[in-house]
Amino acid sequence: MSSSTRSTVRHRRVFYIPGYDPIHPRRYRELYRKESAIQAKISGYSLELSPKKEKGRYGWHVESEIEGQQISADFEVLVWSDIVRDSMEQGIVATYLQLVRTAWVYITSGAFARLLKLRKGPIIAALYPIGFLITQLALALLIAWGLGKILAFLHPWLSWGGLIVVPFILEWFRRKDNKFFAYYLMHDYAYSARYRGANPPALEARMAEFTDEIADALKLDVDEVLVVGHSSGAHLAVSCLSDLILSGRAPKEGAKLSFLSLGQVVPMVSFLPDANRLRADLNQISQRTELTWVDVTAPGDGCAFALCDPVAVTGVAPENKRWPLVLSAAFTKTLSPERWKALRWRFFRLHFQYLCAFDQPGEYDYFRITAGPLTLIDRFKDRPASPSRIEKPVSKYTSIER
Repeated sequence: MSSSTRSTVRHRRVFYIPGYDPIHPRRYRELYRKESAIQAKISGYSLELSPKKEKGRYGWHVESEIEGQQISADFEVLVWSDIVRDSMEQGIVATYLQLVRTAWVYITSGAFARLLKLRKGPIIAALYPIGFLITQLALALLIAWGLGKILAFLHPWLSWGGLIVVPFILEWFRRKDNKFFAYYLMHDYAYSARYRGANPPALEARMAEFTDEIADALKLDVDEVLVVGHSSGAHLAVSCLSDLILSGRAPKEGAKLSFLSLGQVVPMVSFLPDANRLRADLNQISQRTELTWVDVTAPGDGCAFALCDPVAVTGVAPENKRWPLVLSAAFTKTLSPERWKALRWRFFRLHFQYLCAFDQPGEYDYFRITAGPLTLIDRFKDRPASPSRIEKPVSKYTSIER
């Protein structure tokens, strides 16, 4: 990866695509505000947030002084949380039916067996909601059986009355899901499995809007347009950028087009039978000169396919493959021993660490990338890919016919 000149960024547009998240995008502004202040204090630069100056989607403005340069950046969150919320409006019975359908798709397609050959962490994360939902049902039935035994002393037929507690117990667990995340994760995996890797029509329509907005930003007087895709937002970004390039809307001069994927879970979708669209898009942007793609994950993140090259493991890497540059955020090195100890078993929190401050920062600094004076290609131009990355093709399905 090389560049003959270094491009100083004075103004940047940043588009952030969240993962499967039903929460209002202000959460990401507050996370950026809080964590950027911590990182600025640790790393010795200044960064200040203010309300967004332009119309459009939810976002914020940043003025910073980093590496001796003054930079301004405008952020927009490409929101699809409303689609996520709609997909989560399932009752208890419907969720258990989702469990059966999702497990059936992943197992019978062979995707689950193939995914096991990659990282175990995200597979455990995928099995967790299945196991915990089954445990909830088993516990409810056990309590119902015990109550039935007691009621049987009054009359044998009353033993069936114990079943009345089952819906109440399951509803209690559902209401406490902000602590357990079983329903949330089940809906997440079921969303991809429902169409066997294809995008639902509502999501395709929203992604077309995202693509148009990124294309419009490239026409502005900015130095870099940076698209950040986190978790499942990474594969949405892949398809948006592929559409942008194939439609001829990525200018060869002017603003640099950059793509930063964080904590990606691309194989969970690209390994499914009907994910032809995603596989084609991975194949396309991996060979294009119109953009720079850096993929950052960390083995400490049990929810991501850490250091798995999403193009290569899917089996769609072309001979002239250029991207992504696969790098590790190396949580065990960039977080102090005390901080790592505090976060190690907080899996969901660690999945968001890419967007947070590091108390022992290394080469990866989210705030330098999004509000610093270097384009993505210049910041990592001399950085080799992680030597421990996984590139072996694993997916059973490699069709790129849209």
